[in-house]
Amino acid sequence: MTALSRAPVQSLGATMLNIMRQAWPVLIGQWASVAFGVLDTAMTGHSSPDDLAAMSLSVSIYITVFVGLMGVLHALIPILAQHYGAKRHHEVGRLWGQGVWLALVLSVLGGALMQFPDVWLAMSGHVDPGVRERMVAYLDTLTLALPATLIFRTVYALGSAVSRPRVAMLINLSTIVLKAFFNWLLIYGHLGMPAMGAAGAGLSTALVSWIGLLAGLWYVLRNRSFAPFRLRLGRPQWQPLKELLRLGLPMGGSYLIEVSSFTFMALLVAREGTYVLDGHQIMSNLAALCYMMPMSIGVAGAAVTAQAVGAGNQPLARRTGLASLALAMLGALLTSLAVLAGRPLIIEAYTSDARVAAAASSLVMLMPVFHLCDAFQCTNAYLLRAYKIALMPLLIQVVALAVVGLLGGWWFGFGPGRGGLDRIIALLMPGAHTGAGSLWLMAMIGLGLSALLLHAWYWRTLRRLSDARWQSGGSPGRG
Repeated sequence: MTALSRAPVQSLGATMLNIMRQAWPVLIGQWASVAFGVLDTAMTGHSSPDDLAAMSLSVSIYITVFVGLMGVLHALIPILAQHYGAKRHHEVGRLWGQGVWLALVLSVLGGALMQFPDVWLAMSGHVDPGVRERMVAYLDTLTLALPATLIFRTVYALGSAVSRPRVAMLINLSTIVLKAFFNWLLIYGHLGMPAMGAAGAGLSTALVSWIGLLAGLWYVLRNRSFAPFRLRLGRPQWQPLKELLRLGLPMGGSYLIEVSSFTFMALLVAREGTYVLDGHQIMSNLAALCYMMPMSIGVAGAAVTAQAVGAGNQPLARRTGLASLALAMLGALLTSLAVLAGRPLIIEAYTSDARVAAAASSLVMLMPVFHLCDAFQCTNAYLLRAYKIALMPLLIQVVALAVVGLLGGWWFGFGPGRGGLDRIIALLMPGAHTGAGSLWLMAMIGLGLSALLLHAWYWRTLRRLSDARWQSGGSPGRG
């Protein structure tokens, strides 16, 4: 028996405190990471509308590629956490090295996907040549950042899995100042550097990403807390890579469905003009910033749950899941209230252009309900991954987010049903354009449907794992 399996029963409140202790470094680290995007959006927004539009389209493509591949690597979190809970420390070190190999391969694949911007722009209609030129330059610089950002995700996954999430937090915080400085230097052209606009923001990201990776590797390889794992690269081995891919591919698919919905939203909204696209980008960036809170709780809760699964402690696993859901919804409620109260100041921080501000302000009205749905579906998805269940969440999200959300948004915003939601949009988002408003409204409905279905599957999983097979030490199945 492991220490976790022999641990005394904790109250729900004590379990929530334990999750909060592990979630806040994840949250701060993720906010710091998202701050890169906030800095890019705000600083290019004060450069020119064309630069902001180019950044919006480029980041949509980059985030689609990066997040999909990142999801594959995040399979390391439940796998390493279960080994850690079972005290198989050497397996933690061995599998981490295989994750690094996988990150290298995925970075080559992702870089290739980013070299064909016209394929991505096929559904955007006519894009101003100046915007496209800036977009291509920005994507080229982001390609240089991809290997560093993906390998760093293995460091992040390791820290999260073994309850040492401050690694990523400290590094991400320390690089914000560097990111702001390089943006100032390269976007606007200071200290003798040329003004590169959006491309400067991408080059800044590449420089900071490599600096952050080197710092992360130095930390985990030199810090005593990680010594028991004997971290090593080793040679590529098919069996552990196969285990990572078995869980990681559907996880990556889920991540891809979530983020690509927003990518294609941006590509569609581009048809309504630069100012509407810029307003959409602000809404999208704000949604991503708010998402970090439930995601941090999901990561922390899933890691503790997976450790309990590895130790064979079903009551702790169940209690951790319930605590994670309660914390996520409480945090989402507080976040939504803050967004409503601070909406004018938030918009002003993003842009000084009145037309962009008007487009963004109408969309942000939907944020509170949107964020509550997003938080609930996110936390349920992470808890299912703690049990190595990723296929069913992927199928649910394909239907809810891609079909109902994205396809439904296209249908009512740009397709045969165009204008069908105008009355609801006028009520919930006064002043929003038909296309952008329809896409965001249907995205919210899709998130709500996904949240309900994922939660139902989570409860099904808990009931199934209460049977005699769990009690006799059986392994959770994959679904």
